[in-house]
Amino acid sequence: MNKKALILTAVGLIVGLLAGYTYYHFVGCNSGTCAITSNPLNSTLYGGLMGGLLFNMFVTSPKKKE
Repeated sequence: MNKKALILTAVGLIVGLLAGYTYYHFVGCNSGTCAITSNPLNSTLYGGLMGGLLFNMFVTSPKKKE
């Protein structure tokens, strides 16, 4: 992975972490039976994972020279 790909993935991770915690804070799960949204740590980590994966989709691989 090149520097641009790492930066883009890291930005996605940070955006996902913030989005995951924001989702927990404003929506969450009051009953405590939801696996992801009942715990702020789970929600934040899941958001970070999804954000990193989402932003990593936009990384382009270099063309092979023949």
